[in-house]
Amino acid sequence: MNREDTLVIALGGNAISKPGLRGTIQEQFYSTSETMDSIANLILDGFKRVIITNGNGPQVGAAILRSEIAASTVYPLPLDVNVANTQGGMGYMMEQVLANAIKKKGGQPKVATIVTQVLVDSSDPSFDNPTKPVGRFYDAEEAKNIMAGKGWAMKEDAGRGWRRVVPSPKPLKVLETDALKSLLNEGYIVIAGGGGGVPVAKNRHKLYYGTEAVIDKDLTSSLIATELCASTLLILTAVEHAFIHFGTQKEEALGKIKKEKLREYFEAGEFKEGSMAPKVEACLKFLDNGGDEAIITSIPSCLHALRGKTGTRITA
Repeated sequence: MNREDTLVIALGGNAISKPGLRGTIQEQFYSTSETMDSIANLILDGFKRVIITNGNGPQVGAAILRSEIAASTVYPLPLDVNVANTQGGMGYMMEQVLANAIKKKGGQPKVATIVTQVLVDSSDPSFDNPTKPVGRFYDAEEAKNIMAGKGWAMKEDAGRGWRRVVPSPKPLKVLETDALKSLLNEGYIVIAGGGGGVPVAKNRHKLYYGTEAVIDKDLTSSLIATELCASTLLILTAVEHAFIHFGTQKEEALGKIKKEKLREYFEAGEFKEGSMAPKVEACLKFLDNGGDEAIITSIPSCLHALRGKTGTRITA
């Protein structure tokens, strides 16, 4: 890609909270520092117009749990406010750590965070069929007790355990797009769309209100990339490539691939829901809406992937 083009980087949950750790703020700062070191290298390589999005599953799950535990003492927080709170808190952490990383490497950092609202349809079918996992993983027995005791909807998540699921409506419009453009034009690296954005709908008076839902952050990343006319969507996750026949003797890493071939694999069910499937879907939507290329790779490999040396690179 041309380094003057807009690049949207979508960070997975492992960028902030590593699997197997408690996920304390100290641990999150440490994990974020590792991630932002790679992002800083990319920026100092000359990529000028960069938007960074991030997942917030563990963080919003913890925020929900805190609200529930404290409900008898202080007022509870609705899900949209928890999403907004984690957007701000994680944005602060990422903004600070990235600016420090750039400064240590000799750069002049300009980083800003935007709490981002995303319009959804109040009649989206997901409100009757919750599917978005949030919070920690539970074993089957724990999940059974929680569903009986708290009335949560819970599902098994890609072989990793059971998680609470909430509505996940499709993102329709990013309300702060003009602000994102202005910041990019002023030379800022922008952190936005955290956790998929705060889901808002319109009432009968065409006024916005928050909804009890979580939007898939990869789909919001794709929407942001489309609305900003980005040339590249870079989705960073725990693996260097997307795979077909994953976990079998026929496992195959995907390198450069046309979107229609990837769509065939997607429609054939090659990618697991709650894992690689939403990332592939986001890439396809971005390319269908005019994007030049989408890349799926690991955080340490991001610069090499942008140079065409690794990763799964999808083109029209």
